[in-house]
Amino acid sequence: MNEEKSNISVSSLYKLVANLEFLHTYFLSLAKMASQSCSAAQLASFFGPNTTNATGAADYICSQFSGVSDRFTDTSFAVDSTYLLFSAYLVFSMQLGFAMLCAGSVRAKNTMNIMLTNVLDAAAGGLFYYMFGYAFAFGAPSNGFIGKHYFGLKNIPTSSSDYSSFLYQWAFAIAAAGITSGSIAERTQFVAYLIYSSFLTGFVYPVVSHWFWSPDGWASAFNTGDLLFGSGVIDFAGSGVVHMVGGLAGLYGALIEGPRIGRFDHGGRAVVLRGHSASLVVLGTFLLWFGWYGFNPGSFNRILVPYVSGNYYGQWSAVGRTAVTTTLAGCTAALTTLFVKRILSGHWNVTDVCNGLLGGFAAITAGCSVVEPWAAIICGFVAALVLIGCNKLAEKVKFDDPLEAAQLHGGCGAWGVIFTALFATEDYVNQVYPGKPGRPYGLFMGGGGRLLAAHIIQILVIIGWVSATMGPLFFILHKLKLLRISEDDELAGMDLTRHGGFAYAYEDDEDAHKHGIQMRRIEPTSITPN
Repeated sequence: MNEEKSNISVSSLYKLVANLEFLHTYFLSLAKMASQSCSAAQLASFFGPNTTNATGAADYICSQFSGVSDRFTDTSFAVDSTYLLFSAYLVFSMQLGFAMLCAGSVRAKNTMNIMLTNVLDAAAGGLFYYMFGYAFAFGAPSNGFIGKHYFGLKNIPTSSSDYSSFLYQWAFAIAAAGITSGSIAERTQFVAYLIYSSFLTGFVYPVVSHWFWSPDGWASAFNTGDLLFGSGVIDFAGSGVVHMVGGLAGLYGALIEGPRIGRFDHGGRAVVLRGHSASLVVLGTFLLWFGWYGFNPGSFNRILVPYVSGNYYGQWSAVGRTAVTTTLAGCTAALTTLFVKRILSGHWNVTDVCNGLLGGFAAITAGCSVVEPWAAIICGFVAALVLIGCNKLAEKVKFDDPLEAAQLHGGCGAWGVIFTALFATEDYVNQVYPGKPGRPYGLFMGGGGRLLAAHIIQILVIIGWVSATMGPLFFILHKLKLLRISEDDELAGMDLTRHGGFAYAYEDDEDAHKHGIQMRRIEPTSITPN
């Protein structure tokens, strides 16, 4: 305290103590109004007219409270940033889940190939999302269609975007690319993976996420201007943005290059080409389940947000509720798939149950933060039926997807978008998307049909956008003979013909030579000019 402030008399302190009740009222009002700063002039009035150097005392007290307030602000940013980073790590761990799930779902002769494509989804996606994707998705200020700032993370960090935000969104982008890789597994050229993955993470997916998640997006619920149908689209963690985009991209890839050899017999009947390891499928499913707790609850981006100051209930409670709804939807879908498939096929199939579980997760992703736990059970139940129905339809039209990725993520993702428009509750919508009283909510919860109309628009524009971008890309690759491998390579397996050997060593080299076994390398078929 400086010399001027040290001249406060003992009588002044007695008068200060006598006015503690008034001071308590004053500082309590400051606490309730975070935007209001401590005013020395107002505080000095509590000391009384005879207080020596009341202004100096008030200045000193206000400076101390300002310092405490700054520390609270710093702590809030640190907690929220740490929460988002931890969520990003969880979402990134889903790449390991995708890799294990894909590896177990394909035949042993293509294991190394599918594992490598999962690694490259993350690696290529990292560079292209850094250079272009994040800017297209969240570069602000921008127009409603596409972002136009932050290329190469230029001018990051800002008050609204930090490095943790980039890392979290990159993990989402490569998840969409990973979905697509499952649909075209076991018959796709390696260069095609690199091209589609870069294009999807660098342009196609970011534009969609800009529409529905950026504050500038034309259909975003975070838009500060005119909202689509007065509500915007509530796709909280991406049933449409991530799962539909990845699933539809895989749909076009699998349709254009056709089914695997042997998937359908000469009579058109489906032949099951089983994956080589149910153990890897189960391991991958549990890893994805674990990562989904970063995917859905982490999409709040911040956790230290009180809905009512000084109360036990805040955004931390909504985070917990979101984890609960995610869990219930997946569990219900798994059990529904188990019993329905038992009735249809006559046996208990662990792979079907795992896919059903993931279908429930994909469906609840859109509405996980704005629905009641009981509604999540309905979501999971219907998601299982949607997945089973889509698989039946796929067999009818001779569509081959080794991981059922298009059916699971595309079909269940679309159901999740519709589900949210039916069951979103008023209180949760206003808490998660504040600032606009009277925002429409779920049709079945009494909120009218405007949110449903917005979500139907979302489904249609995602189908249109992916059809206009990924469809032509796969078609061009097909025409340039860069999409599908040769028949010889497919029959032999890409591990042997494209990656130097099998993923599994069934016998060591010494035993192989002892028994006269020699592995012959099959060269990829090349096209020679006439």
